[in-house]
Amino acid sequence: MRSWLGPLLFGLIVAVAAACAAIAAIPYGLMNVAIDRLGQGGINRMAYGNLANPDRQPVVRPSPDLAYSSCPYDLSAGPVAIDVAPVPGRYSSLSIFDAATDVIFVRNDVEAAGKPYRIIVAREGQAVPAGVETVRTDHDRGIALIRLLLKDPSEIGQLDAARRQSSCAMVTKLK
Repeated sequence: MRSWLGPLLFGLIVAVAAACAAIAAIPYGLMNVAIDRLGQGGINRMAYGNLANPDRQPVVRPSPDLAYSSCPYDLSAGPVAIDVAPVPGRYSSLSIFDAATDVIFVRNDVEAAGKPYRIIVAREGQAVPAGVETVRTDHDRGIALIRLLLKDPSEIGQLDAARRQSSCAMVTKLK
């Protein structure tokens, strides 16, 4: 009986270690895939996606009545500013995800009182402009995602200019 107890224990330890490593690595791998899919406009730049359909689904289970705008960000060279211009009379939200796929910030048009707002995403220790709301993260990379609710998919044409008023870019001036 003792002859197989050692190999069995060793196998169990290896299996647990492999499972823990996979669980720790999977969120980062998923975020890298999402950044690749949503980052067609580039890093630290807002991309205004087309509506999802059965042939085009850049994210898992996208809603066909939401227009998605995304900003894959990289803070390694400095903070990123995200400017959101809510579309009057429409539900919209900004969600910011870090490299581990954790949601680190959410605001919708109701919480913003329908007014434009700016969020700075920065690492600890990075200088940011005074008086601007700042979201700090432990990761260099992530995605900011704006969702705009449409009453009908055909509305995207008339609302596209309004949603393109939202943007993201590296912070270049600290005043």
